[in-house]
This record gives sequence, C-alpha cells and structure tokens, in this order.
Amino acid sequence: MKTAALSRPSTSGFSLVEMLIVIALIAIVGTLLIGRIGNLFGGAQEDVAQQFVNQALKAPLLKYRIDTGSYPSTEQGLEALLNKPSGVSAEKWGGPYIEKLPEDPWNNPYQYKYPGTRNPDGYDLWSKGPDPASDADDIGNWE
Repeated sequence: MKTAALSRPSTSGFSLVEMLIVIALIAIVGTLLIGRIGNLFGGAQEDVAQQFVNQALKAPLLKYRIDTGSYPSTEQGLEALLNKPSGVSAEKWGGPYIEKLPEDPWNNPYQYKYPGTRNPDGYDLWSKGPDPASDADDIGNWE
C-alpha cells in the first residue's frame, strides 16, 4: 500500500522588507547616476535633490520604523540609519540601513525633522538648495 506524499507550499521568496531595501538601493544608485549625468549636461541638481528627498530614503526610514516602532527623532537624525542611537535596544535596531550619510548635490548634508513641521504625521526631509542661507530655495519632501 502506497501513501501519498503530502505536498507543502514553497516558502522561498522575498519578504516585503527585502524588496523595499532592494528598491531603495536601486533608487540610490539611480539618483547618483542621475546626479553625475546632470552635472555633465549643465546641472540637474534640483531634480536630483527632489528625487532623493522623495524616494531614496523612504525605504530605509520605513525599515527603521518597522524595526523600532518609530522614525528617528530630530535629535537622532539620519545618523540613526547608520549607527544605533542610544535609547534603542540592539534587538530592535536592524541596521545599518544605509551605507553612508548622504549629501545633497551642493555637498551639504540633508536636513531631517521628526515629527515634521510640514508633514506632521511623518517626517520632513530636505536640502537647503544652492543657497544654504536662504529658505526660499529649499527642496523638501513636502513639495
């Protein structure tokens, strides 16, 4: 008498978090490439900064939030994606979430605030633009 083998569903595949990380890496590489091409053709710095604040850090920040329960505070800043901040348990922090802290196309650090002033239910992420002294040319994730 033969017994039928029970078939089990396959458990291989990618999780949502793994897919988000891959998408973020592709976006970062794409942003860097666009930045290099933009410099060759007379400057697309504003477009690169806009793309970065709206897309490139979205997945790493979301992964941080999933792991720890909240976005990094303003005091922790984007540094929390690279190094475990104090007050966050080692079990919850699954980083580093990025390889290095990004700079905008004008070689200035991106600005971060949580909770956001312009995005009160989320975070504000922005570049100070070509003139860091003026707020008029800021490029943020609220535009």
